[in-house]
Amino acid sequence: MERLGTGIGWRPEIADAVEGMPGVDWVEAVAENVCPGHLPASLLRLRERGVTVVPHGVSLGLGGAERPDEGRLRALAERAQALGSPLVTEHIAFVRAGGSLTASDRIEAGHLLPVPRTREALDVLCENVRIAQQALPVPLAVENIAALLAWPGEELTEGQFLYELADRTGVRLLIDVANLHTNHVNQAEDPAIALAELPLEALAYVHVAGGYERDGVWHDSHAHPVAAPVLDILTDLASRVAPPGVLLERDENFPEPAVLARELEAVREAVERGRAGAPARGRTGGPECGRDGGAGSGPDGGGARGRAGDEPVAAVPEPVRQRLALAQTALLSALVAGTPAPEGFDGGRLGVQARALASKRAGVVAKVAPELPVILGAGYRPAFLAYAQEHPMRGGYRLDAMAFAESLLLAEEPQDATARRELRAWWRERSGPAPRSRRPAVRAVRAARRVLLGR
Repeated sequence: MERLGTGIGWRPEIADAVEGMPGVDWVEAVAENVCPGHLPASLLRLRERGVTVVPHGVSLGLGGAERPDEGRLRALAERAQALGSPLVTEHIAFVRAGGSLTASDRIEAGHLLPVPRTREALDVLCENVRIAQQALPVPLAVENIAALLAWPGEELTEGQFLYELADRTGVRLLIDVANLHTNHVNQAEDPAIALAELPLEALAYVHVAGGYERDGVWHDSHAHPVAAPVLDILTDLASRVAPPGVLLERDENFPEPAVLARELEAVREAVERGRAGAPARGRTGGPECGRDGGAGSGPDGGGARGRAGDEPVAAVPEPVRQRLALAQTALLSALVAGTPAPEGFDGGRLGVQARALASKRAGVVAKVAPELPVILGAGYRPAFLAYAQEHPMRGGYRLDAMAFAESLLLAEEPQDATARRELRAWWRERSGPAPRSRRPAVRAVRAARRVLLGR
C-alpha cells in the first residue's frame, strides 16, 4: 500500500488554510463535491506540488440491498482518474431504500446508516464491493461508520464483519477511529477488541474526527475538536501497525488555521506514541489467522488478491437481497417517514437518530440553498423540520430544497407577503419549464400548481 503520510480533509471553506499548512502530505476530497472537468484551482495547485488527492465517496451505498448504480460508479472512477489518485474510498453503509426490490417508492437517508452484521447482509455487501472493484480503475477502500443504533439479531462483531469482508473480497479498509469511539459509547463495543479482530494488513489509511456527547449519546459531528479517547484509540492502532496514512476530518464549524494545525500535530503525536510505546503487534486477531488470506496474501497491494477485481462475482440470490431491502426500507421509513419502529429496535435510539437526520437535512439544505434561511428568517428551521416529518427525501438535497419551497407555497406560506413573494420568485427561477403530460390528472394538478404558485 502506498505510504500517504499525514493528511487533512480538503473542503472549499478551508482550501487556503490547507494549502498553507506545513506538513500536509495528502488530502481527501468528497467525491460528489468535485467535478472532473472543473477541478477546484486549490486542488490543482496541490496536485502540482505533488500532494496526493484521494476522492472519498458518500453516496454509493455499498451496504444497500441493490447492486451499485453504474452511473455513480462511473462518476467515482472519473474523479479518481481526473485527480490521479492511487485509490478511492467509500463507506460500509446504506444510504437509500425502497425501489424495485420492495415495490415501493425510493427514499433517501441523506446519511450513512449501519448495515446489519448478519451473514446475508455480508453476502450482499461482498458482491456489491466486488462489482465496484471491477468498475473502478484503482483499488477501493471501505470505511467503518458510526452508528446511533444497532440492528437486532446481529451475528458478527464489527471486527469479525470487517475481517470477513476483507478476506472474501480483497478490499482495503479505511478505519475511522472516531467511529470506533462512537460505537463504544453508543453500543458498548470495545474498540480494542475491534482492533484486535481486524486484518491490519488490509489497512489503507485512518480517519480521525471530532464529535460530542449529549444525553449519553455520542454524535460524530466532524465539527468539534478531536476528543482524547479518539486519540487514544489511534495510539492503540499505531502500536499494532504502522498506518500507511492518517487523515484529520473536519466538515463544518471550521476553526482558525492555527487551531487546525494544532489538531493535526496532536494526530501526529498520537501516532508517534503508538509507535514508541510497544512493538508493533501486527495482526493480532481475526478468526483463523493462519488460513488463506493471512498476512502477506491479503489486500495490501502485494498479495495475489490485492484487487480481486478480475475474478467472477458470485451472484447473491434475489430473495436474500429482497429480505435485506425490506428490512432496510422498514428502518429508513421509521426514521424519515414516521412509520412504526421495526420489531427489535430501541424506540428511544430511533427517535434520536430520526431527529439527527432531520436536523442534518435542514442544515445541508440551508447550505445548498442559502437563500431559503435568508427569505424565511427564524422560521426556516421549524418550517423545514415540520416539512421533513411528512416528506421523506426522494432525491438529492437541491431537489429537496425545491420540494420544500414548493410545499410552503402550495400551503400559502410564509404568511408574510413579502417573504412569500421572494420565495415564489426563488422557486420560479430554479424550477424551469416542466414537460407537458398527456394524462388529464397530471395536467389538472399542474394547472392547479400554476395558479397557486403564480406561474
